[in-house]
Amino acid sequence: MFKHILIPVDGSELSLRAAQVGIEQARLTQGKVTAIHVMSPFHTISYMGAVLAATEFAYNEEAKVNAQRYLDQVKAMADAAGVPFDSVADFGDQPYECIVQTCKDRHADLIVMGSNGWRGMTRLLLGSETHKVLLRADVPVLVCH
Repeated sequence: MFKHILIPVDGSELSLRAAQVGIEQARLTQGKVTAIHVMSPFHTISYMGAVLAATEFAYNEEAKVNAQRYLDQVKAMADAAGVPFDSVADFGDQPYECIVQTCKDRHADLIVMGSNGWRGMTRLLLGSETHKVLLRADVPVLVCH
């Protein structure tokens, strides 16, 4: 069955509930989990370079601290369940691309992630990282609401 489960997390309550589902699945199949958090890169324009460089450094450091906090929450859940755990934090403009590529690189056989709950016109206009992963992943994707 599923021996390596990839769990994307964004720090939301929904992603942590999905993480719990993924960890429980890994526990039942004696598998392992890898949690991933994708950080949005700092985007700049060429104006006042020194100020922007300092701002970019501060932004990146804060993003890394937040990512580690989210991943540590999932690690605590995995440790409590006795499930082997690994994590990835990466910068990327398109989170779904990082998720799908990490799934391939780490040879995961299931992705468990939350749905942001967007409906109707909002989903149509903004899209959904979960939806994009569903369309592009080569493995099953379990979506938790």
